[in-house]
Amino acid sequence: MRLSKYFLPILKENPKDAEIVSHRLMARAGMIKQQSAGVYSWLPLGKRVLDKVCNIVREEQNRAGAIEILMPTIQPADLWKESGRYDDYGQEMLRINDRNDREMLYGPTNEEMVTDIFRSYVKSYKDLPLNLYHIQWKFRDERRPRFGVMRGREFLMKDAYSFDLDYEASKAAYNRMFVSYLRTFERCGLKSIPMRADTGPIGGSLSHEFIVLAETGESQVFCHRDFEGFAVPGADMNYDDAAAVAAVVEKWTTPFAATDEIMEAEDWARDAWDGLSEDTRVSARGIEVGHIFHFGTKYSEPMNASVQGADGKQHFVSMGSYGIGPSRLLGAIIEASHDENGIIWPKGVAPFDVGLINMKPGDAGCDAACEQIETALENAGLEVLYDDTDERAGGKFARADLIGLPLQVIAGPRSVADGNVEIKVRATGERETLSIEAAINRLAQAR
Repeated sequence: MRLSKYFLPILKENPKDAEIVSHRLMARAGMIKQQSAGVYSWLPLGKRVLDKVCNIVREEQNRAGAIEILMPTIQPADLWKESGRYDDYGQEMLRINDRNDREMLYGPTNEEMVTDIFRSYVKSYKDLPLNLYHIQWKFRDERRPRFGVMRGREFLMKDAYSFDLDYEASKAAYNRMFVSYLRTFERCGLKSIPMRADTGPIGGSLSHEFIVLAETGESQVFCHRDFEGFAVPGADMNYDDAAAVAAVVEKWTTPFAATDEIMEAEDWARDAWDGLSEDTRVSARGIEVGHIFHFGTKYSEPMNASVQGADGKQHFVSMGSYGIGPSRLLGAIIEASHDENGIIWPKGVAPFDVGLINMKPGDAGCDAACEQIETALENAGLEVLYDDTDERAGGKFARADLIGLPLQVIAGPRSVADGNVEIKVRATGERETLSIEAAINRLAQAR
């Protein structure tokens, strides 16, 4: 992609209402534009990263056995009245009436709708287990939207819903999603820590938040230092082996971990924390990046979602729900990975793999070298943002650092005349001069 033909509206100043790093950097890097309080347009650079995150989420959901669907943003109120949540959900729900005066709502979550889909088609235990997910926009009318995409009113959500015959089977589904979440966040360049959590308006008795430690995190968290050494299961994880999956969950839920909300509300949490030695305690700021719930028959009973069991009797299915907000996740990645110059994208979610900087467009040598590098890297499967603009060198370097591409290739007249270019690693600032061919080979192998 040639920068001269790309839409990348960089801001020189921080937006006045940007309170946290991710909001400032996303706005300055031309990733988002605020349209109203808590509602954003996603500009090309931001959309590329959002797509990368969604692809990772989708791949890991599919790997764990979930099946993708797509449910609408607008839902009939009747479904929520069936479950009993319509009046209980509160002012965060945006309630509307259509032209025929039917009560509708902009979905803040999809438990009712997916339960309606399930009960319409699934009648036998032989069709279980089943896990349906979608990636769709949600709306929650936050009293005070803030922190950019971290706490907006409109947000993109991956929500999955599992259906099983009984508690034991549904716990196995919960465990599969638990492990899937560990893998998802690692692939996004984040180390997540699962922490026991309150179920809130979703309901149920079993719930975990996945927290990423970041200095600019929104809440205080407390955990055992053992988590720092835990390895996330690899791509060869066998989700059909329930015992192996359960063993991973047990490992990741045995050490102490709690949010400040749990510490304030639960005596056991304070006692457990007090019982840890100083050298094993980690107290830090954290950001929630995912939340999973098991709630049994909370929705299946009032909505009459049952299947015939092997015993010939009807059984209300046992359910769980599992959420990741890809749009919020972008903010969390930036909060955890940035410096004073801008964003530092982890390799798996970077909008482009390489930033190619032509220091003197119009110079025959620089133009030829950059075109050679651009073609070779793209043929090798790398995504290249080629800065072919006439801006001064300082502006090019500042922009490259701001948008945070993992690798920068710098082609100036003097180095190109000697057959060389410079490679800069964004995360470390490390620079190396290589021949053009060696640079191409190095970058192609890094893919």
